[in-house]
Amino acid sequence: MATLAQQLEQFISLGIFIVGFALAALSWIAYRRERDRRLLTVTAAYALFSIYGLVVFLEYFIMGILSYETVELLEHASAVLILVGLLAFFVALGE
Repeated sequence: MATLAQQLEQFISLGIFIVGFALAALSWIAYRRERDRRLLTVTAAYALFSIYGLVVFLEYFIMGILSYETVELLEHASAVLILVGLLAFFVALGE
């Protein structure tokens, strides 16, 4: 049984995945309509946030498959997706 903190982390990560995916899809639709390269960069940034949310959400499901150390490394290393996503927003502003 997961602790309250683990359940909260998993629930919030699922929310990050869903909202990130929805925003990426809307940005992609806007890009296809406008053909503005900045929208493609924004789409990629939202997709990175979505992937991060999915990785953290799936952490407790894959613990039985992979070792604890591997799963923790994967979770903590996926934080680079947030960093790259934030930098992508600044790139989009500069274009």
